Amino acid sequence: MDKQEELAALAILIHDLRKHKKLTLTQLAQKIDRSVGFLSQVERGLSRPTVADLTAISHALDVPTTYFYSLSKPKAVEWITRPNERRTVYYANGITDILVSPSMQGAFSILDSLLAPGANSGEQTMSDRAEQAGYVLEGELTLWVEGETDSVTLGPGDSFHLAAFAHCRYGNLTDLPARVLWVYN
Repeated sequence: MDKQEELAALAILIHDLRKHKKLTLTQLAQKIDRSVGFLSQVERGLSRPTVADLTAISHALDVPTTYFYSLSKPKAVEWITRPNERRTVYYANGITDILVSPSMQGAFSILDSLLAPGANSGEQTMSDRAEQAGYVLEGELTLWVEGETDSVTLGPGDSFHLAAFAHCRYGNLTDLPARVLWVYN
């Protein structure tokens, strides 16, 4: 699935879930503190949400953020996932998440997050209902966690663990790409 197909699939998934939850565009836009125009463009596949936007949408629609990775490609063996079978979400602001878990049915999900130089999760902090942890494979990841006075920059081999509902945002403040293995419980 290329970037355009993925964007169209994500748009349909958000639109259909909003309709299923019986929310209007205006109601959902108010819940996520974004404009109706922006949300309409997302649902039509014309705009790409940030990580923070998609997290806010998932909370407003009462689904885990990983719900939006549920359109995985068919696999030859259910408990194994090969690179050509993975679901990818391309966000605004230079972040690409690849679901590497064979399924979303287990106790945790694993993402391979690619952050382009200068990429970030969005200006607003986000809070996910899942506990999450990460391991920096390449480059640098800067985390801002609510309640902490300073940001923290992690490099290759560094890891982190955030409690469920921790308010945070993240980014790659360097001129080089970064790659993080991200685990959600």
